[in-house]
Amino acid sequence: MANAIANFFKSITGQQQTDIDSVIKNTENVTLVCKGCSAETSKHQLLKNNMICPKCGKYFRMGGKERIKSICDKKSCKEMFDNFESVDFLNFPGYAEKLEKAKALTNEKDAVVCGTAEINGCEFAFFVMDSRFMMASMGSVLGEKITSIFEYATENNLPVIGFTASGGARMQEGIISLMQLAKVSGAVKRHSNSGNLYITVLTDPTTGGCTASFAMQGDIILAEPKALIGFAGRRVVEQTTKSRLPDNFQSAEFLLEHGFVDAIVQREKLRETLSNLLYIHSKTGRGGKA
Repeated sequence: MANAIANFFKSITGQQQTDIDSVIKNTENVTLVCKGCSAETSKHQLLKNNMICPKCGKYFRMGGKERIKSICDKKSCKEMFDNFESVDFLNFPGYAEKLEKAKALTNEKDAVVCGTAEINGCEFAFFVMDSRFMMASMGSVLGEKITSIFEYATENNLPVIGFTASGGARMQEGIISLMQLAKVSGAVKRHSNSGNLYITVLTDPTTGGCTASFAMQGDIILAEPKALIGFAGRRVVEQTTKSRLPDNFQSAEFLLEHGFVDAIVQREKLRETLSNLLYIHSKTGRGGKA
């Protein structure tokens, strides 16, 4: 009976009443190799350390649910719009196979996880892009899910925290992919016009159309240390400007120096930082809905 009620609730709201924490399990026997120092560490241990190498401090890229677990109050996360799924509507060669491979790798239907959660009791809506799913390229489903979470946040007077990571447009969906920039940007604007807060956290890598639209539209823009952030690649920019670019070009540190990022926040301090920002900007003084 309980399952039937939960399924009915999900069917009419698109919201999943399960704890995201419970999805992350059985990781003790999974070993990952650090690209910085080549040390081998169990994923279970890395998750306890915010996916930071205990040997050299290099950041591992995080999946959507892993990211949410690291910052949110326990059992506060509710996933939404998880029934949206990409399809090969253009019959693009090889796309169907790539989608199936990405789904198997991430256990997700597309490259973004959306929902609501709390940090120290402050409620907010979120989207988290997962670079493991076709480099979090912007397809129709990714754009629709992010648009939907902004519309939900606008209707319910909630702030939005977005974790960006993308390689740009998803070429297998043609012009439909490029349309996502305008669609999401429109939803961001309506959310802003309603007086709601939008915080973006730029993670490695945030590039292409994602950077050119909703990633840089936050009221407050944070970034993880040494994250790659940019639009076109270094070679294209150098050829266009006919100039030699500095070695740290398109790094989080370079963007902070030039005013495109408000702050660089270490991963272990991100929960506290976001909690403080939500509290400061809350109309109630508690971080919840007005």
